[in-house]
Amino acid sequence: MNTGLKITAFAAALTAVFGTAYGVGTGVGPMGAPEGAEHAGHGGPREAAPASAPGGLQVSDAGYTLSLDTRQIGPGPAELSFSIKDRDGRKVTAYKTEHGKELHFIVASRDLTVYRHLHPVRAADGTWSTPVDLPAAGGYKAFADFTPAADGAKGVTLGADLAVPGTYAPAPMPPASGTAEVEGYGVTLGGTLDPGKAGELRLTVGKDGKPVTNLEPYLGAYGHLVALRDGDLAYLHVHPNGGGPGPEVSFTATAPSAGTYRLFLDFRHEGKVRTAAFTVRAGGPADAANAPADAANAPADAASAPAGTGSTEAEPGGHSH
Repeated sequence: MNTGLKITAFAAALTAVFGTAYGVGTGVGPMGAPEGAEHAGHGGPREAAPASAPGGLQVSDAGYTLSLDTRQIGPGPAELSFSIKDRDGRKVTAYKTEHGKELHFIVASRDLTVYRHLHPVRAADGTWSTPVDLPAAGGYKAFADFTPAADGAKGVTLGADLAVPGTYAPAPMPPASGTAEVEGYGVTLGGTLDPGKAGELRLTVGKDGKPVTNLEPYLGAYGHLVALRDGDLAYLHVHPNGGGPGPEVSFTATAPSAGTYRLFLDFRHEGKVRTAAFTVRAGGPADAANAPADAANAPADAASAPAGTGSTEAEPGGHSH
């Protein structure tokens, strides 16, 4: 897939990836391993799927299964390993390369305050492994986004539950805001996220009050966006419409329904990947004019929210952040 995909492709993909709601509890209590993985269909961000089979929430689809070696880790630094298995239970060892990677791996907390975009390494036997640092107890979701190398194989996004044991109190969703701050960078979000129709999201990156016009390529583009819907963590992996190295990166997206979405923008500048996060309400303007008056005081960016909402680590060898 290239970064200039048409609006219709994004619209079809977005309709495919969102689905049944998952309620997040509000009480405080002990957390252990999740009771089980959820099941919903998915055609991946590269094909449409029936409305009855939304994606990103199921552990198995199209003959493939995301198998975590452990469903409980942390808190703190840990090693996470997993594999993708075919319908015969064999580990998959051949993938198509997309955006410079064979597989894209995301871990997010159920309350959407923690987000990690990881780049695991595959062993010859098909086992993937990656370091991960999840700072707080709670429920998490791991997503694997990939296309098998088999002839005619379509893109697949699978999801599996992951738990960090301990006393857990879900954090409230940060309020909608058109701005985010991360390590001295200011990112402004404009445009609309509209239910049922394609809309443009424009993210403009600045630093020290000046536009950044020399963004560096990251995964084959000048920006990388993941959207998760509040309530069910339905997943969408989108890419820019094209254009130059800043300050603006544009994406086309269609929300399948009204509701609240959390957007995570990865961008690279001066050799380092940073993540800016936004809360957006589908059906209204995504820009700052529609944000609460006190949005500037909200934990809108991925690095500064209390539960460690994002990662701003340097990319060792260009493979993790």
